[in-house]
Amino acid sequence: MQTKPERGINIGVFWPAIAVAGGFVMWGVLGPDSLAVVARATLNWIIRVFGWSFVISTAFFLAFSLFLAFSRFGRIKLGHDDEQPEFSTRSWVCMMFSVGMGIGLMFWGVAEPISHYANPPHGLAAPQTKEAALVAMQYAYFHWALHPWAIYAMAGLAMAYFSYRRDLPTLVSSVFHPLLGDRIHGPVGRMIDVLAIIATLFGTATSLGLGAQQINSGMNYLWQTGESPAIALAIIAVLSVLFILSAVSGVGKGIQFLSNMNMVIAVVLLLFLALLGPTVFILDTLIESLGYYFSDLISMSFRTSAFSDSKWLASWTIFYWAWWISWAPFVGVFIARISRGRTIREFVVGVLLIPSAVTFVWFTVMGGSALFSEISGPGGLVGAIAEKGEAVSLFAMLEQYPMAGLTSVVAMFLVAIFFVSGADAASVVMGMLSCYGTTHPRAGIVVLWGVLAGASASVLLVMGGLDGLQTASIIAAAPFLVVMVGLCASLWKGLLDDIEVHGHFEEIDPHTGGLKERSR
Repeated sequence: MQTKPERGINIGVFWPAIAVAGGFVMWGVLGPDSLAVVARATLNWIIRVFGWSFVISTAFFLAFSLFLAFSRFGRIKLGHDDEQPEFSTRSWVCMMFSVGMGIGLMFWGVAEPISHYANPPHGLAAPQTKEAALVAMQYAYFHWALHPWAIYAMAGLAMAYFSYRRDLPTLVSSVFHPLLGDRIHGPVGRMIDVLAIIATLFGTATSLGLGAQQINSGMNYLWQTGESPAIALAIIAVLSVLFILSAVSGVGKGIQFLSNMNMVIAVVLLLFLALLGPTVFILDTLIESLGYYFSDLISMSFRTSAFSDSKWLASWTIFYWAWWISWAPFVGVFIARISRGRTIREFVVGVLLIPSAVTFVWFTVMGGSALFSEISGPGGLVGAIAEKGEAVSLFAMLEQYPMAGLTSVVAMFLVAIFFVSGADAASVVMGMLSCYGTTHPRAGIVVLWGVLAGASASVLLVMGGLDGLQTASIIAAAPFLVVMVGLCASLWKGLLDDIEVHGHFEEIDPHTGGLKERSR
């Protein structure tokens, strides 16, 4: 195995990634118009030529993760046979959920169902009808539940397996050891880790940009501060300082505390909306929407632009799949880090099903309340989004409830904490990837990546607002999608090597998760 200085910088990964990130920021500062033109042309080419690959790959990740969980491989432990999980199940789930998509749920919880209600996907219903409302919930579930968490599950499972069972560094390149051997320590392995850092950087920047836009909208709603790129940039600067301070405090102190806190506050907000809102309508919506979601899951999973609305598909489904893929190295490394000692089955069930169940409830309460307002209540949310953008949707809905000022402040606080916890973990992971996979990268390296994430988010906001954020996610995710497919192939080979060794099969001990040899 490659020797390395403890917590030292891997110059073959760090400097190329810094060059790409720094070059992007400088280009955005010196020539934002030319950057926007090049980015848009690149995006159009990726969607036209490779849009289908995002669709088929994401469906495959879901099928493969479920297969591994419920096959004989499911009892293999992600670690040595006597290891126990470091974090409680409650903290484990909270950290996964908060880091995986916290800001996104706050931003899109109301905005996505209302957007689909006004403009139903693929013309599946007439706009602003009850049928459109049902389709809207169905597609909100589709974009936020099983499929994105399957992407995270595959990345995290592979890294946890090779890091904690094979004792390889916690790097994306380590996953490729069954295919590349010791070449993971050479140029090919370094290129994989550079791609992982760049994908993480721009995926994080997208989320930071969304969070800043939403906080700006909330401030304007409460205090008439106005909405402008300058205010959003100031918000990014302030919160970047906070998440950098949190990041250097370590996983156990910073992220765990923030994740537990914001999940409690989020549950309180949901209960407030569910109990004071249309409770029966919300329950009916959950049951009926889940039925349609699961009945159409296969057809939705394989819908491409061949016979569907390609513009809608690119703006929504492909953007989401790309966004999740760009977050996969970051979330994968992070959930691998907090999942040591769990079995493959426990890992996949926890990562795939528990956050998905929370997502169903989240969108049903948020989106269901908003749709009820449009169908039977005061309405106005469709118009608010059309006039002021998606970021204002949550605050426009809260205005229809008691204590709107207080709940809006709580919502902004939640966005800020999700912002901090997500960027906190991303900075630590980028530090790990550029420092040989050490679980405790130098504080200076973590700070540098945090600054670059904030700077990249600022450039994207200036470059094109929400469109700029979406463009960056898809472009950054395209090369890493190839890495994700290779990751699955390498994990499969590694698991087979564990089961079949030198003409014998190895039987999995159901008590320890370890392997014991037996004859064929």
